[in-house]
Amino acid sequence: MATEVLMPRQGQSVESCIIIEWKVNEGDVVAEGQPICEVETDKATFEVEATASGTMLGIFYPADSDVEVLKVIAAIGEPGEDISALRPADEAAPVDQPAENPVEEVAAPVAKPSVQPQASSFTGAVSPRAKALAEKKGIDISTLSGTGPNGRVIERDVLAAPAVTPAAAAKAATEGIALPETGTGMGGRVVPADLMTVAPEAVGEAVASMEFPGAVNEIPVKGVRKVVAGRMLNSLQNTAQLTLNTSADARSILGYRSKCKNAPEELGVGGISINDVVLYATVKTLTEFPELNAHWLGDKMIQFGNVHLGFAVDTPRGLMVPVIRYANLMSLKQLSAEAKRLAKACIDGAIDPDALKGGTFTVTNLGAMGIESFTPVLNAPEVGILGVCAIQPKPVMKGAEVEFVPHMGLSLTFDHCAADGAPAARFLASLRTKLAAFEITLAG
Repeated sequence: MATEVLMPRQGQSVESCIIIEWKVNEGDVVAEGQPICEVETDKATFEVEATASGTMLGIFYPADSDVEVLKVIAAIGEPGEDISALRPADEAAPVDQPAENPVEEVAAPVAKPSVQPQASSFTGAVSPRAKALAEKKGIDISTLSGTGPNGRVIERDVLAAPAVTPAAAAKAATEGIALPETGTGMGGRVVPADLMTVAPEAVGEAVASMEFPGAVNEIPVKGVRKVVAGRMLNSLQNTAQLTLNTSADARSILGYRSKCKNAPEELGVGGISINDVVLYATVKTLTEFPELNAHWLGDKMIQFGNVHLGFAVDTPRGLMVPVIRYANLMSLKQLSAEAKRLAKACIDGAIDPDALKGGTFTVTNLGAMGIESFTPVLNAPEVGILGVCAIQPKPVMKGAEVEFVPHMGLSLTFDHCAADGAPAARFLASLRTKLAAFEITLAG
């Protein structure tokens, strides 16, 4: 009797998965436990394994299908077995039909110049003088035809070649444009603007003859991007969000971070980052302000006795917010280690979906990207989210003199339905104090 393969449930919050690719075809012989396809939830990717050994008799959904969990996606058995009873009622198009490309390129016709770039017969042999000169002129030596013995590229070949920027070289190769001998860039380098094949005064006419707007990409919204978009829109539509901005003296946390980096390796504190320090100080502050360590549910508010701290992680698949559970019970070293473990799992696509829910407050850090101030969007039903910004010098009066002191920007968004401005401001004031004297915070 044929064995069914179900779309597995990955965490209680997952309702469906998208099939990324099949690793086997119908008719292939598979072994029990062998990965047969890769699927994606709104939170992670994982492999589905064969539930029995035998022949792949049927694959019921093609790649890019969004399939509910616990539905039959394939059947394994002996050749010739009847699998009609296993086929789902909503079976998608057969997998041997071409699946729609999720990133469809629609290229409009474009006026093409008649000239073509010269073909390269690069053999790989280059003289040292030619190599040094090519590096000095910024020339990709692999594009040159050698006139030396056995096709070797020599100095005169480089001297005869135009200096071209990488962007111009890519444009010429893609659009079939011949490279001019000299360009308008520094030192006569050819830049993309030099590849226009018409005279400057005729540019308007040439552009008017082209189909507008040219090549475009149509990308379906699904997976993590779709989930994040829905949650952010719902958050803004259903909560009264207000953001307060301030900054904290960063000399203490910078000094502490420097001490950690220079500490003996056996202490195990070298990996503690500025972000870990901010997370730790935030946890300490939240224990003083239970109205912000809470969920707003419209007809009631739930305040939590423990801090389950979410923190934003930028991954190749989009934004994820893993949760450090019971963060208030952890030392700085423990919190740092747990944050790194969760972040790595998110980036690797191996995060447990249940580790992405249950947060009571969230921290999102854009400081490393130089952002000085921003408005975080609440991760509803949480009452608050802290945005961490770049450290910048700030003028501070010291007597009659002005001293420039490094300050870290902080942006707190909170739900005004659940909390008033004064408690939120006091939260920021307390956090500023803890960051400005971080070693005292550690001793508390």
